[in-house]
Amino acid sequence: MDEIGCSREEVLSLLAGYRARDVPHNRIFSSMCTVPHQVALAAHEFFASTNLGDPGLYPGTAEIERRLIAELGSLLHGTSTGGYATSGGTESNLQAIRIAKKLHPTEKPNIVVPASAHFSFDKTADILGIEMRLAPYREGEYTVDVDSMAELIDKNTIAVAAVAGTTEYGVIDDVPKVSALAREHNIWCHVDAAFGGLVIPFLKNPVPFDFAVDGVSSITLDPHKMGMSTIPCGTLLLREPEHMNLLAVDSPYLTMKTSFTLTGTRPGADVAGAYAVIKYLGRAGFREIVTGCMENTRRLVSGMEAFGYKTVINPVMNLAAFHPAEIPKGWKVSKTRAGHLRFVMMPHVTRDMVETFLLEVSSLF
Repeated sequence: MDEIGCSREEVLSLLAGYRARDVPHNRIFSSMCTVPHQVALAAHEFFASTNLGDPGLYPGTAEIERRLIAELGSLLHGTSTGGYATSGGTESNLQAIRIAKKLHPTEKPNIVVPASAHFSFDKTADILGIEMRLAPYREGEYTVDVDSMAELIDKNTIAVAAVAGTTEYGVIDDVPKVSALAREHNIWCHVDAAFGGLVIPFLKNPVPFDFAVDGVSSITLDPHKMGMSTIPCGTLLLREPEHMNLLAVDSPYLTMKTSFTLTGTRPGADVAGAYAVIKYLGRAGFREIVTGCMENTRRLVSGMEAFGYKTVINPVMNLAAFHPAEIPKGWKVSKTRAGHLRFVMMPHVTRDMVETFLLEVSSLF
């Protein structure tokens, strides 16, 4: 730290230089995060100094969090949904399995999750000291083989998980069948819909994946993905609000004497941003955005296939995967574990961006 500080202009100039080194969004196809909505940015600035870690000091901000959980719970067919705003899908997944572990005490706990499960489940297993068992994909698909999942369950299994909108291929596991396994064995059923939670409800003829499915205990949903909130903003949604009590610890020096969250200090700004977007867009607005993302996905697929690129599967959501091939330089496209090219068609991906990319693809031939 320097003895004497810089001027505001010098600081902002310094920061601008660093920011210029970041990849601009108009070259990014690899991220499940996107440019925050303008109303989210305005709300974020308005609530920048709030701390949900001490909600008694910020009752208005705490009420926004409650309303956010209620709005998302209602969207996912919950009736009296509990939960809270997290730092993202990793925390949400961890807390869901933490509840499951408390509900089902056993000396050697294990969870059974799809092979497509996000790497946050690896962290969860490590932190909680539980075994993670991977159920393979269905043959020729990238959804979980539920029969194989059933074979991995034993008396020490505390939870099963399904993914609604997988990170690599954007497919949706058969949640009704996974939840049926949970009911059969009287264990927790968690659905990781960090990405899909704000996509699937707005698709034509959406498949069942949420609290409308009997046996689904908890759901992860990230407003900082398709919800276009500022980063970080995730949510953990619980079918039964009283299960939050299993996460409780004493917090004697705060205005609220019990804490249910994983982190202590928690920003209210991103929560306000998420709630602002929901109120501003409504269901009709989200439906329009998802429709646009799907149209761009179809355009990308048709254009790539015209140049001989082969899709791995027909896109279910706004994510397309192609067999390994060359792509133009300067574009950020990620790869799956199997080496497939992975394009996430987020709201910042415009039709012009898709056409520019395809034009550059054509120059490769």
